[in-house]
Amino acid sequence: MSVTVKSAAELARMREAGRLNAEVRALLRAAIAPGVTGRDLDAFAKREIAQRGGVATFVGYAPGGKPPYPGAICYSVNEELVHGIPSGRALRDGDIVSIDLGVTYAGFVSDAAFTAAVGAVPEAVAELLRRTEQALWAGIAQARNGRYLGDVSHAIGAVGEQAGYGIVEGYGGHGVGREMHEPPHIPNFGRPGVGYRLKTGMVLALEPMFALGAPDTEELDDQWTVRMSDLGLCAHFEETVAITDGEPDVLTRIVA
Repeated sequence: MSVTVKSAAELARMREAGRLNAEVRALLRAAIAPGVTGRDLDAFAKREIAQRGGVATFVGYAPGGKPPYPGAICYSVNEELVHGIPSGRALRDGDIVSIDLGVTYAGFVSDAAFTAAVGAVPEAVAELLRRTEQALWAGIAQARNGRYLGDVSHAIGAVGEQAGYGIVEGYGGHGVGREMHEPPHIPNFGRPGVGYRLKTGMVLALEPMFALGAPDTEELDDQWTVRMSDLGLCAHFEETVAITDGEPDVLTRIVA
């Protein structure tokens, strides 16, 4: 299956979905503090999305026979990499938390994530967050008309390799549009000059995932939460990006 190229009208709707995502994500980031729970943040996200006329994309999502996902956000703490279910687990000073948010507007999806420190964390942990976000922007810089998907994957992976991090396999970015997960799968490592040739109108969700330890993961019994097998810390960042005739258009970017 080929990557979908969106029309100008479809991109306009995706841009609005991205704007709503950025607004709610900024509010979620500001709300993170010791004592706050995943359920607190999830209820807050659901309310803010609805007030803006959007739909919480993740609620009820059930691919491949999984139980329907209950939250508007994925709430993944410390060793949890992705897809953590919002719970009563309260954040503590020194934790790190990944918040993944999907917002649908007029039938089109935006998908973005960040990992934030809760209070003070060791410098090695803060550096993990900085480098993982740096890898995201390195990948975005390669998301241009005429380049290849391998260029994007290679740029992301090069940052993680240089830092000596575990680069998670089996999870990564994806196409996005009318569905949250559209082809292609986008690994966070690869060779430049291979894979899909990028064209104006394609929309990709790029999401590097790095670990301080080994890259091996395991899925918990809830059939959603993915954590690091060695229980080490990990980070995850994501933006939805449209390929244009010029600079990459980051649809979910928070603009001051």
